[in-house]
Amino acid sequence: MNIRDDKLVVALAQMAPVWFDRERTLEKVISRIIEASDAGANLVAFGEACVPGYPFWLEYSGITAFNSDFHKQFHAEYLQQAVCIERGDLDDVCEIARKCKIAVYLGIIERPVDRGGKSVYASLVYIDADGEIHSVHRKLMPTYDERLTWAIGDGHGLRTHELGAFTVGGLNCWENWMPLARTALYAQGEDLHIAVWPGSVRNTKDITRFIALESRSYVASVSCLMRKSDLPDRLPGIETIRGNAPEFLADGGSCIAGPDGEWVVEPFVGEEKLIIVEIDHARVCGERQNFDPTGHYSRPDVLQLRVNRARQASAMFDDPGDQTLST
Repeated sequence: MNIRDDKLVVALAQMAPVWFDRERTLEKVISRIIEASDAGANLVAFGEACVPGYPFWLEYSGITAFNSDFHKQFHAEYLQQAVCIERGDLDDVCEIARKCKIAVYLGIIERPVDRGGKSVYASLVYIDADGEIHSVHRKLMPTYDERLTWAIGDGHGLRTHELGAFTVGGLNCWENWMPLARTALYAQGEDLHIAVWPGSVRNTKDITRFIALESRSYVASVSCLMRKSDLPDRLPGIETIRGNAPEFLADGGSCIAGPDGEWVVEPFVGEEKLIIVEIDHARVCGERQNFDPTGHYSRPDVLQLRVNRARQASAMFDDPGDQTLST
């Protein structure tokens, strides 16, 4: 990785997933990683639920009935297309990150073995420039109708990572509104915050600058894009979704704010695009002179946060090992 002094080149991949198609979406992700690397980026980030896509059918079905066959069919296919890290679904992404010497933040729908393999989580995966997965953050609280298909995560992935002069961390969508989740990252030295979204300028246009002002950090909001024309014909009931959906289910809105809260890149909407920008760590240090939320402007003798980073599981197995049975 070629990082010059305090500078870092960041890429935001605003792209449309191949909805409900894990393999083709991962191929598209890999292409964007290569493109970002060729442009000199040290880090490339993708939106929430990028692989294999956000569950838009929940909002646009018009169906809320309990035990709905309509939702069961979509959910069953969603599980089939979800990412199982233990199975090796991200191996090719890790390998290309290693070859390109670029770090990656990737939003996935994770189907983890450690929770029985039949529930899915909106997870944010950090892969370093050596191709190693260093954290998998499962969204703490799915938002509104997301709870009909996503499970509730835990604090295990509330971690930051060193990247050149920067300390980078990230949160999923409305987790970015959670003050204590943000504070957990600030306290670990975060000065580059990656906020991932399914794609909407109405979300990114205010909160990106707000978090930057609060943290005196760079904040990059990266969104997916989803057009009505991207909805695949093969899914049962898709005409119901298509009939209720607007032209853009997600219009993007990817952007970057500096540690003074001003725009580095204003929200970009309506198209797929790879946004590339160089950021300077010295600007973070300068803005921290007057405010540092978990440093000199904190009062740990009065206010403290306690974070449980244990990976949650429904069962713990204590195996005594091989024992000789006697009669």
